[in-house]
Amino acid sequence: MSVEFHLYLPQMRMEIEEIALRAADAERVGFDGIALMDHLAPPGAADAPMYEAMTTVAWLAARTERLTVGHLVLCDAFRHPALLAKQAVTVDHASGGRFELGLGWGSVPDEIEAFGVADTAPALRVARMAETLQVLRGLWSGEPVSFEGSHHHLHGVAQRPVPGRPIPIVIGGTGPRTLELVAAHADWWNLPLHTLDRLDALRPRAGDARVSIQQMVTLVPSEALREQVVSTAQRRFGWMAGESGMAVGTPAELGAHFRSLADRGVERVYAWFTDFARTPTLEAFGEVIGALR
Repeated sequence: MSVEFHLYLPQMRMEIEEIALRAADAERVGFDGIALMDHLAPPGAADAPMYEAMTTVAWLAARTERLTVGHLVLCDAFRHPALLAKQAVTVDHASGGRFELGLGWGSVPDEIEAFGVADTAPALRVARMAETLQVLRGLWSGEPVSFEGSHHHLHGVAQRPVPGRPIPIVIGGTGPRTLELVAAHADWWNLPLHTLDRLDALRPRAGDARVSIQQMVTLVPSEALREQVVSTAQRRFGWMAGESGMAVGTPAELGAHFRSLADRGVERVYAWFTDFARTPTLEAFGEVIGALR
């Protein structure tokens, strides 16, 4: 089984031109896509500069020709579905059909509360996202939509243009209600890596959605540099390794690791590099991409 590779690149601590150059590098070496994060302030680094998610992804679409562009994932609470539907269609048309909509109900409740954008109760956030997905489908049809939910209320409204093709939807998570939404709406199911051992048990509940994972990656360019590179990665991201997982190795070692994931049914990897996706790292990772295509 082949594997798609998307560069996961949080749009923070870099100038926007640096982000665009990394996207161009990713396209050049063979990545299939790029995905940004979506926060109002960077988690754990509130003072760091960060660009807005939808605006930035539109800019990356303009600066690339082939890459799928999207997010892992947009926070449902940040946007009314009528606005989100219009933004998604705009980027879909501007990119020539390269936009995917990644959507979640919010991974940082403290952020949602601090900015006052929504209720932080998980059940309410999941319910709001369920309504958003229904509204999106309706508005993307181009037909008049009336919707009376607990969170969203639309009265005979329509939006045009419609998407140039069905916009793929990415939803992540393993909770019962989330899996219902995956089965009903998602083209891709992003499985948290720490739950990979539950993949076979959970797969029937995810419907026809294809499986993706997010993987933190530390690429070792040579044995002489292994200790230094791994030490730096652990210092930067070791506190996250327990949940997100960290794949460490040379291109050959990483190729074997990702092939083992493919054998388990993973069809897409969002690779998050611990050196912030420097050009030499992306070029070396091109060997991994080529080996699994």
